[in-house]
Amino acid sequence: MVTILAGLDIGGTKCAISLGRLDDGEIEIIKKKQFPTPNTPEKAIDSMLETLDQLLEEHQVSSLHAIGISCGGPLNSRQGIILSPPNLPGWDNIEIVSQLEQRYNIPVALQNDANAGAMAEWRWGAGIGTENMIFLTFGTGMGAGLILNGQLYSGTNDLAGEVGHVRLANDGPVGFGKAGSFEGFCSGGGIAKLATKKAIKAIEAGNPPKYCPSVEQVDEITTKKVGEAAQTGDPLALEVLSIVGFQLGRGLAMLIDILNPEKIVIGSIYGRQQEILEPLVLKELQKEAIDLSLSVCEITPAGLGESIGDLASFSVALLALENENSKT
Repeated sequence: MVTILAGLDIGGTKCAISLGRLDDGEIEIIKKKQFPTPNTPEKAIDSMLETLDQLLEEHQVSSLHAIGISCGGPLNSRQGIILSPPNLPGWDNIEIVSQLEQRYNIPVALQNDANAGAMAEWRWGAGIGTENMIFLTFGTGMGAGLILNGQLYSGTNDLAGEVGHVRLANDGPVGFGKAGSFEGFCSGGGIAKLATKKAIKAIEAGNPPKYCPSVEQVDEITTKKVGEAAQTGDPLALEVLSIVGFQLGRGLAMLIDILNPEKIVIGSIYGRQQEILEPLVLKELQKEAIDLSLSVCEITPAGLGESIGDLASFSVALLALENENSKT
């Protein structure tokens, strides 16, 4: 049986609306449309619904089976409420699921982006076939989605997996409001902050790095530039990534010791810099993690690549459908 799913991916800068076809467990993106996120939740929701209706009409979809919404937290996924995400000012206690359920009269579910990404990787990506899997976003921020005993684990009030808030060192880049946090060391924003601090010192000493040749370009430092410089052998860029790899290894050791997963799937930056980061991570894991736990855990880049955002919302839609079917 072919199942038609819709996915809404709500971000701080853009929203994406997708239609997908699920057939025998395989997912296919039919069409995707995206637009800049409007400045109020009311305008954003109206635009998303209008776009979804256009997609349904354009592709002559007469039977939509479920809708999934992926959005940054905090959320109340059980009640379908977006609480007050820092990247979505004004989105306070928005009951988005009930609005869509009333309009389309089909199952609708809401999950934070890390949980949605975890389910997508578990169903269709690098986590296929696992019972205990951790997905780390490692992009703009650092969050985790947890698949435990074959089910998504979101905690008592949707805050399970906030690994970015854990402090790994007494000092370091600020991430998730905390200096030296997992997100501070292992996120796009954190890496740029660390690279900036080191670049200023190097420039003052007369040894500017490739990723920032002059003090006038300090504000233009990005993780991408640091990574590209590291790939060419730039010593300071490599020093930055060595710190990142060390702290990533420490963070993973903690997760392995506590949760004993069979696979940790890491998104975004890890895949792009795997050649540099992987040896550093494994070296630290061998020192810090319980040997028996480490022996059964594979560390791997995300398998879905750039399509993970679309498939993440489809995985939430499929969860909505499964939850509805379990009631009958």
